[in-house]
Amino acid sequence: MRSRSKNTGYIFLIKRKFILGAILLSLILYAIPGTGGYESAEAGYRAEREAANESSDQAASWQIIRMRVTAYCWCSKCCGKHSDGITANGHRIRLRDTFVAADKMHSFGTEMIVPGYNNSQPVKVLDRGRVIRGNRLDVFFNSHQKALEWGVKYLPVKVYTR
Repeated sequence: MRSRSKNTGYIFLIKRKFILGAILLSLILYAIPGTGGYESAEAGYRAEREAANESSDQAASWQIIRMRVTAYCWCSKCCGKHSDGITANGHRIRLRDTFVAADKMHSFGTEMIVPGYNNSQPVKVLDRGRVIRGNRLDVFFNSHQKALEWGVKYLPVKVYTR
C-alpha cells in the first residue's frame, strides 16, 4: 500500500488556484479593448507573417560561384544519341531558347546569371550532362558554330538560392 503525503492535497489545491487565476486573468484581459481579443490576435498573426516573409526573403539570395562554363547545341556532335531536341527535364527546345545544363546539386528551374550569356539576364537550369559535375556549367546555343565560339570560360556565376 502506498503511503500518502499529508501535503499532496495542499499542492493540488495551489496548482488548481493558480490555473483558475490564470484563466480568470486571461478572460479579464480579453474583455478589455486593446489588450486581447480578436483584433490583437490578428495583429500578432500579421506581424508574425511579415517577419516570416522577411526571413524567407533573406534566406533566398544570389550566391556567386566560380564555374567552368562551356557551351553546347542540340546537334549530334554535342549531345550524341540524346540530340532529339528535348532536355533532361522534358523541355522542348525552341528557336532562341536560353538555358543551362548543370549538375544535380542545382535543381531544375534554378535561376543563374552567366556573364556574357543572354545579355547577363537570368536563365534557368533545364538540362543535365553526363560530364557536368560540381562547379561546371553548359550554356545552350542554337548553332554549333556559336557554341564553338564560346569555348571554355571560368566565370563568376550568380546562382539564386532558396
